[in-house]
Amino acid sequence: MICRISVLLALLIAAQPCFALQGLQGLTIEECQQKARDNYPLILQHGYINLSEQYTISNIGKLWLPQITFQAQAVYQSDVVHFPLSLPGVNIPTIDKDQYRAAVDVSQTVWDGGVARSQRKIVEAGNDVDRQNVEVNLYTLRERINQLFFGILTIDEQLKQLDILEKDLQASLKLAGALLQNGTAMQSDVDAVQVEILNTGQQRIELTSFRKAYTAMLSIMTGETLDDVQLIKPEELAVSRQTDIMRPEMQLFSRQNDLFDAQSGSIRARNMPRLSLFVQGGYGKPGLNILSSDFEFFATGGVRLNWNFGNLYSSKNERSLLANNKNMVNVQRETFVFNTSLQLTQAWNEIQKARELMQSDDEIINLRHRVKTAGESKYANGVYTVNDLVKDINAESRSRQAKILHEVQYLMRIYHYMVIAGK
Repeated sequence: MICRISVLLALLIAAQPCFALQGLQGLTIEECQQKARDNYPLILQHGYINLSEQYTISNIGKLWLPQITFQAQAVYQSDVVHFPLSLPGVNIPTIDKDQYRAAVDVSQTVWDGGVARSQRKIVEAGNDVDRQNVEVNLYTLRERINQLFFGILTIDEQLKQLDILEKDLQASLKLAGALLQNGTAMQSDVDAVQVEILNTGQQRIELTSFRKAYTAMLSIMTGETLDDVQLIKPEELAVSRQTDIMRPEMQLFSRQNDLFDAQSGSIRARNMPRLSLFVQGGYGKPGLNILSSDFEFFATGGVRLNWNFGNLYSSKNERSLLANNKNMVNVQRETFVFNTSLQLTQAWNEIQKARELMQSDDEIINLRHRVKTAGESKYANGVYTVNDLVKDINAESRSRQAKILHEVQYLMRIYHYMVIAGK
């Protein structure tokens, strides 16, 4: 029994800071799971993802604000336009080779082809994927908490059974001592019972040590000091064979496909024309009249249509790539469902086995108790050795411990089954 506990302990890993919380009198497994989730550092990732989404969407929304551009230039040209005309009495001006311009351009998008909306959808879908990835990682805490929680419950029940065993051995020691005084028993009988009592004490030390280790790990996971907290044994859940899988991984696959759909919408938006209004005002030489050699203020305004056809070349391949990525995710989903269904089948069979083992535990304990009681009478009448009596006592104790193990295993396997199914 102790060997089984040590193996289970070796499988449990936890290393997070612990914080004391006063006033806890009892703790359920559901409370442990929630506290472990709240205490796990990865939970902070949700806040960072939300902030990232907020900032990014805010920046996308600002694309609709007027875009202001300032330009300034000074140019010297080696040649300028000449007018090959010579009219009597008409002075045709010559354009200066040095030109100067400073201008402010204000552009307001009227229609962007759906680019901003598609970018917003991509950001939201991508952050949904990130959030669901966090949920998948947090979900693994449930099984680790279950193992720790039920491990402690098993140890507590075994310690109670050690109390019963020790009382039986003390009663046998008293009987052996009385028979020794009457001359119907030997000192070796008393010594044999005392050895068993000492062995019981060693088992208590081992179990207590295991419980401290389990409790320390559960304290780290939940962020609370649980040394003096009593764990509440859960009630038996009404469990039925599950066909639907509601694990967070299923939501993750859906979120990934939503992201691909949003990216597909972005491809369409990039191929659409863009319409905007613009106004430009400035000061320079020449102004709008290129024949003037004076510095002048100028202003223009109008409607601008931009349509980039270059994106059309790669659109087909981009859509094919997204479709291929969706197929890959669907294969991953089908593989996950297949493997999880196998795990559910195995876990369900383990539940049935534990239930069947529990059905005969009480009968075995009653029979062992009758054998032990008869052994005590035989030993008192001198027709039984002390070793035979100790064997009967230990056999009854083992049957009681087996019942404890079966009961806790039954509950643990039910919770394990529900974790696999995502309930």
